[in-house]
Amino acid sequence: MRLNEHSAIATPRVTLVPYEARHVERYHEWMSDPDIQEATASEPLTLEEEYENQQSWRTSHDKLTFIICHPLPASSETKLEVVQAGEIDAPGQMIGDINFFIYPNDDDGDDDEATQAAAESSYVGEVDVMIASKDHRGKGIGHAAVTTLLTYVHRNRERIIAEYVEGEGKSGEGKAPELKGLMVKIKETNAASIALFRRLGFVQKGDVNYFGEIQMVMEDLGQFVASSAGVKAAEEYSEVVYSR
Repeated sequence: MRLNEHSAIATPRVTLVPYEARHVERYHEWMSDPDIQEATASEPLTLEEEYENQQSWRTSHDKLTFIICHPLPASSETKLEVVQAGEIDAPGQMIGDINFFIYPNDDDGDDDEATQAAAESSYVGEVDVMIASKDHRGKGIGHAAVTTLLTYVHRNRERIIAEYVEGEGKSGEGKAPELKGLMVKIKETNAASIALFRRLGFVQKGDVNYFGEIQMVMEDLGQFVASSAGVKAAEEYSEVVYSR
């Protein structure tokens, strides 16, 4: 998505920046790790293919991508309004990535005509997070990144859906579109990630799939916003200009 190309999100635990070409070499190093390939169900790509993916994701209307970096240096001075690309997100500052994918709501469990009509104008967001460095796992960074992303999504949900709907060529059609539920797919062996999302209020839906993954869902983004984790994330959240 282009929505976040000029925005960074600063919190006391993490900084999120848009995924740029400057990040690809470090990202490629991460994704060359067999353990990460297994955890993310990913196939190894060449560096050239990773650059092509980065460009594709930047312009794709259904993928919102961020790189997770260390937090900005603590300072007693006035809060920053602009951060410099290439400094806050230098290779040594990069920790992982977090993404948000948009899908039409395909929950067809109710045949009621009104319910079906509402479902056709609602969308689901999938969260995908990776803490690449083993040294940074188990320290709450994944939790901080997810709660920060969900806060960004809540504050920008209308713009996110507008970019998606426009990309699908559906602008101006039918009922006003809205982002409803959230979901995440996690390897059944990834106990840490399962625990993270369970703490945030996600619940398992269905059984383990063919790929050894479970699906966890939250029926409404508002559930997170009203939670103690959501309130804290909103208090710590600061969106700043990402200057190139």
